[in-house]
Amino acid sequence: MTASFRATTHRWYRNSAPAVGMVLAGGLLAGCGDSVEGHPIAVRGPVTPIVSAEGGLAKLLPDPSQFPTRYTALVLPADTAKQAADDVNGYLPGAQVDPSGCVPATPTAGPAVAVGTDDEARATLTVVLTRSDQPLSALRDQLGQCGTVRLGDSGLTSVVSTRLNPAPPANADDTLAFERTVAAPNDPTGSQRTMQTLIGQIGEVRITVSYMTSGSGKDGEGLDTLFTTALRKVRKG
Repeated sequence: MTASFRATTHRWYRNSAPAVGMVLAGGLLAGCGDSVEGHPIAVRGPVTPIVSAEGGLAKLLPDPSQFPTRYTALVLPADTAKQAADDVNGYLPGAQVDPSGCVPATPTAGPAVAVGTDDEARATLTVVLTRSDQPLSALRDQLGQCGTVRLGDSGLTSVVSTRLNPAPPANADDTLAFERTVAAPNDPTGSQRTMQTLIGQIGEVRITVSYMTSGSGKDGEGLDTLFTTALRKVRKG
C-alpha cells in the first residue's frame, strides 16, 4: 500500500461511497453466524442521527492528546462525524435490515466524533457522543435479540454478528460491552472487520468507544483507557 493507513482512513471518511461503507461495516462487528429468517426492510433515511445540531456534544469529546499515544487522533467535522458514527453503528443509511427489529434507534442529537488511527496495527479507536431519550437497557435488550443480522445495499450483503460481553464497571449510570464481526459473504476478497465496543450513559449523553480493525489484533487496554477518559470528560462537562 502506497498511502499510510492514517491517510487512507481520513480520506475514506471524506470520500467513501455507501457500498464501500457497507463492506467496512461488514468487518466492524464480532462472531459471524448463520443467516436469519424473516423479510428485510429498507431503512427509510439514516438510522443514526438525522438532526443537524450536535447538541453541544463536541465540547465533551476527549481531546486528541488524550488518546493513547500510539494513536494519531482528530475531531471530525460535522459532515464526516455522521458518516463515521454510521460506520461504528454498522447500519448504514438506505440499507435493508433483516430482522427489521434490529434497526438502531435514532438519537435525539449528535453525533460528535473523535477518531484515532494506529498505522502499524491498521486499527482505529473512535469516540462517538450522542444524546438519547432511551435508557441503555433498551439497547442491551435489542442486541440480545439481534445476534445475527443481514444487511443489504445495492446487491452487496453483509452479515453482522454481535455478542454481548460483561458490562464494564465504570462511573456511569449504565454500561454495556459487545464484540461484533461484519463479513461480506459475496465479496471475493473475503474482507472482514471486527470491533470491540464499550458504551456508557450519563444522563441523556451516550458515550460509545470502539476499537476497529481488519486484522486480528486487539487493544483492550487502550479501549478501556479511552472509555474511562471519555466518561470522565462527559461527567466534568
